[in-house]
Amino acid sequence: MTLLKDIVPAAQNNIDTKFILLEKGQTTVEGQNKICLALVADETAAVHFQFWGDECDAFESGDIICLTNGIFSYQHRSLVLRAGKRGELVKVGEFTMAYAETPNMSEIHWIPDPNNSKSYIQDHVISAVSRIFPSPPSDM
Repeated sequence: MTLLKDIVPAAQNNIDTKFILLEKGQTTVEGQNKICLALVADETAAVHFQFWGDECDAFESGDIICLTNGIFSYQHRSLVLRAGKRGELVKVGEFTMAYAETPNMSEIHWIPDPNNSKSYIQDHVISAVSRIFPSPPSDM
């Protein structure tokens, strides 16, 4: 299993990981397909996840999900993790998983690796936390 802190953008479906669904955004329709953006996390990092079609209704906040053959790539100028056409999502539990909301891997600016044209490296952090799903203010 790949930890979320270790994922990098790629044009191939090769990510097998497990995460908890923290928050789901509004479902929108693009063409004839439903799309839903979500915030997911494991014990090492968070990332924006794009649900597609029936996936939008199949999962709720608190669900623990295994992703097989996922892809981390740009979709409409946003970096998202998704199942894609070859990937698979399976609910494996609920609510009992430690997680970290930082770093958010979707909030990192990636650049092509000068030593490997098929790979990306981290350039700089755009935001430490999700700008789409901001954390609630803490009462101190």
